[in-house]
Amino acid sequence: MSQPSVQLGAVAGRSDAQSAIGPLAPGASLRGAVEDAVSVAIVSGELPPGTLVSAPTLAAKFGVSATPVREALLNLQKRGFVDVVRNKGFRVTEVSEQDLWEIVRLRQQLEAPPMRDIARTLQPEAADDLRIKAQAIVDAASVVDLPAYLAADMAFHLRLLELHGNRRLIALVKELRQQTRMVGLVEIGTAELLRSAAEHHSLVDLLEMRDGRGAEALLTTHIGHVLGWWSGRPEN
Repeated sequence: MSQPSVQLGAVAGRSDAQSAIGPLAPGASLRGAVEDAVSVAIVSGELPPGTLVSAPTLAAKFGVSATPVREALLNLQKRGFVDVVRNKGFRVTEVSEQDLWEIVRLRQQLEAPPMRDIARTLQPEAADDLRIKAQAIVDAASVVDLPAYLAADMAFHLRLLELHGNRRLIALVKELRQQTRMVGLVEIGTAELLRSAAEHHSLVDLLEMRDGRGAEALLTTHIGHVLGWWSGRPEN
């Protein structure tokens, strides 16, 4: 069976979406920047399961030598994002439907209930910070910049959990988010992307109104998009 070709320089299926694979910003830590970019490409579905990639090919796209790219790919192997294919490079691994369901349900159980406590204690300066982060998600969605969208989304949700004050919870959720695959993200309609982005502002609205149960319900639905829109399935 033939393997998917490497989709670099443009997001597969979306001519308006920006690729995670491209020249790195000056001064960036090369290995870390490459690892972050490739992981975003894998999570978003730009590099779908089964895709073969090589350090030299990616290095040319990033505009760096192959050494930091190879180091980044080996670290992604340890994290379960890719497998080594002898004499060929690395193959993007697949997250099964059962794995994805388990990740989503666990995230809902871990992230949603704390909204009740956060709603009771949210301070104006923290709400303002969340607003800024929520707007960064909307801004990225409006130009279909998926790497920026995912980075801003991660920043918002981890900041939200910081307000709960449980460092182990933050570490667990961050790891679960990194294991998630959203292969439908590269083909999602802009309307759905913007609708999901707007939910972050709605969540802050509910927290400011001290509606913890409403915030919990909204976040549960929001995380559930991983099994819906983000997996290429329609939602009501």
